[in-house]
Amino acid sequence: QVQLVESGGGLVQAGGSLSLSCAASGRTWRSAAVGWFRQAPGKEREFVAAITWSVGNTVYADAVKGRFTISRDNARNMVYLQMSSLQNEDTAVYYCAAGAYITTRDYVYDFWGQGTQVTVSS
Repeated sequence: QVQLVESGGGLVQAGGSLSLSCAASGRTWRSAAVGWFRQAPGKEREFVAAITWSVGNTVYADAVKGRFTISRDNARNMVYLQMSSLQNEDTAVYYCAAGAYITTRDYVYDFWGQGTQVTVSS
């Protein structure tokens, strides 16, 4: 099992920045990649960004490309999501998830955190 705990969510004004953290523990070697997903009220969960533990390959959703940056700290088993130029549409619960390989498809990710709320106000 891999346990994931997100932190760093909160309320931010449009145009502002926020950084999320995902702490991984347990059998982390079972997952090759960590992804961030989000779910807004009344909407389906959507992919945000993902990164591989090994060489740090990344992939981003078009909606966040150029505004969000995903990174990892292998020594601390941490994955971060730096968000800037936040927009109202970024309001959602953000989840990190661990999976066998890097992909935008949520069903590949076996382990999920509880989520952290990000609210962008105008």
